[in-house]
Amino acid sequence: MPITIVRVTKATAQDLLLPNQPFQRFGHVQVTRDENGWHHQETLDPTITTQTFPEENYQLEEIDRLGFALAAHVDDKCVGLATFEYQFNKLVYLAVLKVNAEVRHQGIASALLDAAKPIAQQHGCAGMCTIAQGSNLAANRFYLHYGFEIGGLETFRYEFTQAAGEVDIHYWLSF
Repeated sequence: MPITIVRVTKATAQDLLLPNQPFQRFGHVQVTRDENGWHHQETLDPTITTQTFPEENYQLEEIDRLGFALAAHVDDKCVGLATFEYQFNKLVYLAVLKVNAEVRHQGIASALLDAAKPIAQQHGCAGMCTIAQGSNLAANRFYLHYGFEIGGLETFRYEFTQAAGEVDIHYWLSF
């Protein structure tokens, strides 16, 4: 399955309409920190649930103002999308990463991140950062496998929402 990664432009802006698809929630990552650094362990949930994030209304002008977007194509069909935002600290923030369910686990997410590195480096970035919810074990496993390191834990973001108790795990990757 040949994967083609393209930068999203006005000519390919329809790629930003890639719908969110369900993903499985089957476990949690717990993060701790001590004098030796960050540590994590996984806990599998007794039941598997499915979640779909709400649709977004991505605007190419706003994405380009903050950074850039890349799309993954297979057989001329958009099957993956990643958006990136330049940060003040010489990191590029991975804001969105999604891959159609039928082509997950085939290297598309990694290809999107691989293609983003030289673009970010040309902009003066020395690394990449992102976040994942602690209850999204698949995302956390992907980031750790790709080479990201845990860089922080945010425990209060969801406190006054239906997701009270959820945490965000912050990740970073040096180029």
